[in-house]
Amino acid sequence: MSSSLVATIQPQGRRWHSIASKPPGPAAPKPSRSISKRESSTTINFSSAPGPNTSNPIPGPIRQDNLFHPFSQSPSPEIRRRAAFIKQHAYCPHSSHRPTRAPSSPNDPESHKSTTPSAQPPAHVKYECPDCGIPTYCCEEHWMDDYESHLEICDTLRQINEDDHDLRSSRSFGEFDYPAGQMEELLVNMTNWDTFLYTREFNAVNDMRAMRQVTRLLTYPVTVGSVLHELSPYSVRSGGRLTNEGLKSMSALRYTLHPPRTGAGSDIKGLRPSPPPVRIFILGARAESSLPRNVWTQLSYMFPRVTFHIHLIGPESMLNRDSEYPLPERTPANPFGAVTEDRFSHDMKISTYVEYYHTLHEAQAFVPYDPYFDCFVLFHPGLGHPASSAEWASTVPQLLETKCPVLVTGYSEWDMQRDIQWVRDTVGGEMDLLLEPGENRFRSLRWDLNDLDPQDVSSGNWGVWGFRGKRYETTRKDEGGGGTVAL
Repeated sequence: MSSSLVATIQPQGRRWHSIASKPPGPAAPKPSRSISKRESSTTINFSSAPGPNTSNPIPGPIRQDNLFHPFSQSPSPEIRRRAAFIKQHAYCPHSSHRPTRAPSSPNDPESHKSTTPSAQPPAHVKYECPDCGIPTYCCEEHWMDDYESHLEICDTLRQINEDDHDLRSSRSFGEFDYPAGQMEELLVNMTNWDTFLYTREFNAVNDMRAMRQVTRLLTYPVTVGSVLHELSPYSVRSGGRLTNEGLKSMSALRYTLHPPRTGAGSDIKGLRPSPPPVRIFILGARAESSLPRNVWTQLSYMFPRVTFHIHLIGPESMLNRDSEYPLPERTPANPFGAVTEDRFSHDMKISTYVEYYHTLHEAQAFVPYDPYFDCFVLFHPGLGHPASSAEWASTVPQLLETKCPVLVTGYSEWDMQRDIQWVRDTVGGEMDLLLEPGENRFRSLRWDLNDLDPQDVSSGNWGVWGFRGKRYETTRKDEGGGGTVAL
């Protein structure tokens, strides 16, 4: 999402952000197969896709009263190129075709395809459903034959269609006008999106489509803050999902994130030593690295007494951003070519590394690690996905060595359970579960489409869980007495 979407409008009056009174949106689809690498349109380059057919006239500007358009006939050239990309790469899910790959989950349409010699060869999608406007089948006959199955996600696909056109319409996006810091006495309520937006004094969001658009961006910083904050909705109480080991790790971080007042002032008598910034390492960064920086600063407003240093690490962390920040030359002073941004906020700095984390770890680029100041975050890493698990094989043991908490998000319950099982199989019993897997209260309310498989719809940061390297409590006895030491 480009930062140009942020509207410069005057704040509206404060009203309740409730969505309970809104008519229900399209039903959520059944959990589909999860994907490890961001295969959605946010990270795919369409420059190689064939252009649309321009023989038919294209409608004029997109209006709010007419957001639905078939992808191939969209007024937006980007969406028409996206339709061409889908038709070029996605395969028909009808059961009469032979499978094109191994199924990745029980709900994967590939698991229902025929393997008999008489089965039809795989075919790319060509037919656009008239109800959702997205290419889903190779022909109208297969679409009609599989119509009941398609109905499970048709409403959600239509919602995706309209949301994509809404972003390219001419309306004013007041939901992207974010508030600055507020008084510390005004506590943030993290029960759900409604209470968070209201207590953070966002502009009133009274439309479900606007709510989906704003949560698609805010889900990244707010997900991190909702777990680390002292008013977190995740606790050790029954159903709170936070484990005893998780309480230990979160208490250490919260001790740093919520320090007592020091009496610092602007004069000489008010000089006080400043603690180092809290470091958040985001590994495998992709779409989150291109977020507008005023989105990330919302995290610092949740913790007004500390500073943050966010490290975006991954080979795709600067994807499609070369024109914005050309990669610097690697020098002895900057051996990994880090791109550092420190002028957008006084309380936050962002450094981007186009490198694998295990390379930086072996070079000891970030030592020493401190559980009171450091935290790792993995957004949709696909730890257990066959296509990406090998890339994490050397990284996960290194994360356990730091003894710092690791927060992980997933597209679905199946995606998270697969990641947890892979971590357990990889490191054995050297892992402590900090946060039990479950639905993220601050997941994206907007559904995303996988352009390589239109049957696969997912929600950003749908679930969240956490782990840490196991710590052993040992008792040491000597002449001077005894005590418990955590190793």
